[in-house]
Amino acid sequence: MAADHTHVRPWRMITRRQSRKIRVGDVEVGGDAPITVQSMTNTLTSDAAATLEQIRQLEEAGADIVRVSCPDVESTAAFKTIAREAKVPLVADIHFHYKRGIEAAQAGAACLRINPGNIGSPDRVRDVIQAARDHGCSMRIGVNAGSLERELLEKYGEPCPEAMVESALNHARILQDHDFHEFKISVKASDPFMTVAAYYQLAEAIDCPLHLGVTEAGALRTGTVKSSIGIGSMLWAGIGDTIRVSLAADPVEEIKVGFDILKSLGLRHRGVNIIACPSCARQGYDVIKTVEALEARLAHISTPMSLSIIGCVVNGPGEALMTDIGFTGGGAGAGMVYMAGKPDHKQSNDGMIDHIVELVEKKAAEIQAAAAAETLAAE
Repeated sequence: MAADHTHVRPWRMITRRQSRKIRVGDVEVGGDAPITVQSMTNTLTSDAAATLEQIRQLEEAGADIVRVSCPDVESTAAFKTIAREAKVPLVADIHFHYKRGIEAAQAGAACLRINPGNIGSPDRVRDVIQAARDHGCSMRIGVNAGSLERELLEKYGEPCPEAMVESALNHARILQDHDFHEFKISVKASDPFMTVAAYYQLAEAIDCPLHLGVTEAGALRTGTVKSSIGIGSMLWAGIGDTIRVSLAADPVEEIKVGFDILKSLGLRHRGVNIIACPSCARQGYDVIKTVEALEARLAHISTPMSLSIIGCVVNGPGEALMTDIGFTGGGAGAGMVYMAGKPDHKQSNDGMIDHIVELVEKKAAEIQAAAAAETLAAE
């Protein structure tokens, strides 16, 4: 199996907030379920073929749940085909018109995301609740600092954590009053400070699963940094059951960043975690180009494992102790390959990338075979 060193280090342990569990289709969210990673399509939903193609890309990247916007009748009409062919459960994103929520539930949505500030009157919200109940949908109350109810803005004077939490709890109460408990909540802002403060307050006030995100975080680099600070700090504190990284970038990047955040905190592992030095004059080979090439060529590996790529012997042997496979640069155009933390054999720098890819693929196959055998034995 892949190396797992976290269990012997209590200072790395994260105690998750105890939330109740709900289902989004066949995916569990909350409780002791793994923290799920979500993204959202940006194609026209009315173009079912284009939307399905993007969903397939997200599925390949590891998305557990995908959200699809349903702004008009044409979108909810296409949603039926999309939901039928998608392999992951879909969340229908509903704004402004409650009938789109009813239509999406009828079309096969696994979850309905509503923004209480703009969906309409309590009666309309109740109609959407009934549609969710009738068709086995869960719901997400999605509160956004940019679309709070007018009365809350008048009460607080501006968007703030207290206003977002009050909005969320008011609408949770509507669901609870109708004996509907299959819901999760998000309270997002583009300001990570406001976002984190709101989630901390909400986590103390209700036991439903929490969907984390810093909304409108920005472009790939800046959005990744902002999301990692906001989402990462909450996960570190044990808050959060499902996450969406909001980037002005290819939605597949959101899934990659989401899993990288979880991997960094030891909360979930998917694919190869490459540990690499930033490189310096001591490097025995071009570390940066090597890591770029390995990331591209190992992107198809979903089996969790760790790989260290270090340029010299200062930190290389120590890092290799903690990884499944390692390569440490040396002199004379060659370096040492480590397997399970131990020196195994020398490898020339010239053929190193091909060799490491071969070793990782072989290790992934071994891990998968062992897991399959374990499952078969348990049956």
